[in-house]
Parts: sequence; structure tokens; C-alpha cells
Amino acid sequence: MGGDEMDVELIPGSGARSGAVLWMFGAFVVTAVVTRVIVRLIRAGRGPFRNTTVGTVHVHHHVYGIFLMLAAGVGEFVYRPDAPWLAVLAVAFGAGAALTLDEFALWLHLDDVYWSRQGRKSVDAVLVSGVIGVLLVLGARPFDETAEEGHVAFAATVSAQLVLAVVAIAKGKIASGLIGLVVPFVAVIAAIRLAKPGSPWARSRYPAQSRRLARSHARFPGERHGRWERVKDVLAGAPSRDPHG
Repeated sequence: MGGDEMDVELIPGSGARSGAVLWMFGAFVVTAVVTRVIVRLIRAGRGPFRNTTVGTVHVHHHVYGIFLMLAAGVGEFVYRPDAPWLAVLAVAFGAGAALTLDEFALWLHLDDVYWSRQGRKSVDAVLVSGVIGVLLVLGARPFDETAEEGHVAFAATVSAQLVLAVVAIAKGKIASGLIGLVVPFVAVIAAIRLAKPGSPWARSRYPAQSRRLARSHARFPGERHGRWERVKDVLAGAPSRDPHG
């Protein structure tokens, strides 16, 4: 083969798809940052921004995010566009994901807990999704090689990876479990190591007064968790005692 032939893409359109991932991640980061800035200004009563209401109903921003993701998904599945429309759909999906995950705690608890301590789960969701986005931009594709080896190998790999991720999440390591879906090594380590105290795994498998439970408390002291909560307060605003802000 000549040198020019060697430069042909192995997967048609893979360059455009990689570019779309970058557009999606960029839109996610920008939207997440802008959203937090705006909601903190609204909370402080500064600037021109106000909560959106329809009659007496407060329209949360995750509603716009859901519609953006739906529109992007339908556009991708129905039309399968190339550039530049592929990038447009990627931006719409990334922005919609950021708006939706910024209120993850609301649709998890089915209550407006945005500014409460429970609302910190939204910050966790955005940060974990951001890490996964970075890995995707850097080229992490956990199932590409296995998919070429046949359906059985692909199904076995996906199943094993999902089991490890579920074990990690059951041990209270939600971020590691989710990131492990993209980087399997992370899920393996999280699944092998001690569970966090209070996690479903610890409650069912670490008896009271057991050495494993004592080691778990020593491994995950409360003050460490407190420091991380203070970091999230700086990033997203300190929670109020009133769950509705």
C-alpha cells in the first residue's frame, strides 16, 4: 500500500464522531458553569435573571435540558447527519445534559432540594459526568475492541463491567462505579476495596463490631467527607437549612 492509502480512516466518519464528542463535552462544561453562575445570582437577588414561572408553576431548568436531549436524540437517530449538523446535535445534547444533571437531586428525590444538603448530589452528578466526558474526549472507548470479537465476547465483557460497576456503587463509591463504565480498571479497584460505612454493601455484609466495619470507618472518616462538602460549597454555593432555598 502507498503512504496515502495508509491514512484512510479505518472507520468511516470516525473523525467527525470524535469531533462531535468534543463539541458535546465543550457544551456540557460551558452550560454547567453558566447555569451555576446564573442560579447563584438569582439566589443572591443580583443581576437581571429571575426564576421562570408559568402561572404559579416554577419551571426548573432541567425541563429545558430534557427537551434539548430529546430533540438531539431524535435528530441523531432519524437523520444520522454529518458535519456540521452532527456538531449542532452534539452541542444540544451536551447543553441539555448539563441542565438536566444540574438538577439531578430534584428528580432523584422528587422534591425541590436544589439548595439543601441533598442538593449536593447534583454537583456530584455534574462532576462525575465531567470526568467521564474528559475520558471520552481523550479517546476512551471501552467496548470497541470487544465488539469486533463477536457478540458473545461483547456481551460477556459488558456484563462483567456492569457487575463491577454495580458492586462499586453498592459499596458507596458511586463516582468510581460510573467512571468504571468507561475505564474498567477503576471499577475493578473500587469493587475489590472496602465499602464505605453506611453503604448498602456495608449494611448487609459488615456486621456491627466487626473488623471490616471498623476498618471501613477508619478508611472513610467523616472529616474527609466534610472537606469535600466544603469544596462543593465553593463550587456550587453553600446549601441552606431550608430545602427550598
